[in-house]
Amino acid sequence: MSEAEFLFSLGPRPSVPIEGQSRRFPVRRIYCVGLNYAAHAREMGKDPTKERPFFFSKPADAVVESGATIPYASMTHNLHYEIELVAALHSGGADISRDRALEHVFGYAAGIDLTRRDLQKAARDEGKPWDLAKGFDQSAPLGAIRPAAEIGHPRAGRIALSVNGAIRQNGDLSDMILDTAGIIAELSRYVRLAAGDLIFTGTPEGVGPLKPGDVADAEIEGVGAVRVAMAA
Repeated sequence: MSEAEFLFSLGPRPSVPIEGQSRRFPVRRIYCVGLNYAAHAREMGKDPTKERPFFFSKPADAVVESGATIPYASMTHNLHYEIELVAALHSGGADISRDRALEHVFGYAAGIDLTRRDLQKAARDEGKPWDLAKGFDQSAPLGAIRPAAEIGHPRAGRIALSVNGAIRQNGDLSDMILDTAGIIAELSRYVRLAAGDLIFTGTPEGVGPLKPGDVADAEIEGVGAVRVAMAA
């Protein structure tokens, strides 16, 4: 069978750098976990003892490399930052067992889940989907991926974000309700995971707004950092 001919090219596949390597990590899909830290769930008005963490997604081309300056998102007056540990998969499958889940992780990075909080709240209040509150252009700033072969699988460590030098989020990975293995096992019950998938694993308390001209710096102990600036 001859190779298909397409009407037009979609351009290069979205990708992110790998720490210390010239090769890049190709991005297939981006999954995210909501309400995976109890304190953050409470600050969002939820009861973590009654509501389990849940999943949503962003488009693959939402990734932004660390150090970028991006436009303030359109259609919002309340753009929020959320620092997250991101797991990058080199393999996948369906119904993955928890005890085999970490075998599918290539490495980890620090990421920021940008959120149009006003759109999210309005959609929730009206019982509508809130895809556009999360899955918009340049909504997933991401630092370089560090291979798990070098750093292991982080289960504890400081996760923090500052805006213009002032600390806004300051938590610990050990506070996650579902750890990375649990997230992969649970998510693989709903979708078949595959190489190239990124999983944002949730954010600690302290989320808040960004303004044009702000610079957000985030770091995860033993994993790495990510910086993104809002255009003035």
